[in-house]
Amino acid sequence: MVGLLADTHGVLDGRVLDALARCEVLVHAGDVGSASVLDDLAAITPDVYAVVGNNDVAKKWIGPAHALAQLAPEHALTLPGGTLVVRHGHRVLPAGRRHERLRALHPGARAIVYGHSHRRVIDDEADPWVLNPGAAGRARTYGGPSALRLRAGPRAWRVEPIVFPRA
Repeated sequence: MVGLLADTHGVLDGRVLDALARCEVLVHAGDVGSASVLDDLAAITPDVYAVVGNNDVAKKWIGPAHALAQLAPEHALTLPGGTLVVRHGHRVLPAGRRHERLRALHPGARAIVYGHSHRRVIDDEADPWVLNPGAAGRARTYGGPSALRLRAGPRAWRVEPIVFPRA
């Protein structure tokens, strides 16, 4: 199982962390904000993939600079049944055409996960799927902190939303 989260901005809601505890792989789609968020994820699994978001900059980063330097601009993970591409959505404009543009940029992917908007989306009406786990921290959670769990099998993928009320 793959846990998908984004937009923690330095604070990972503990309920989200608990809900992802059985995941073998964790994916953070940017605006991590703090090395401690990465440490919390690594305590669950060594397979943590995180990308840099527009707020992941030295003047806002909490913790050692080397942790910030390890964030990639993009990841492509090979999973059973296809490829999951991970990036932050801030460079894919205009926002109103973001899903269309992401699909055009990554036509060979099975799914694309992105952050930035803080709005949870499961757009599986076309291929590749476009997923946004929403915000897993405190900032702009639009109804409460959230994440997604992805079950990736050789023939079928299934996405399960995880949503908690505001604390």
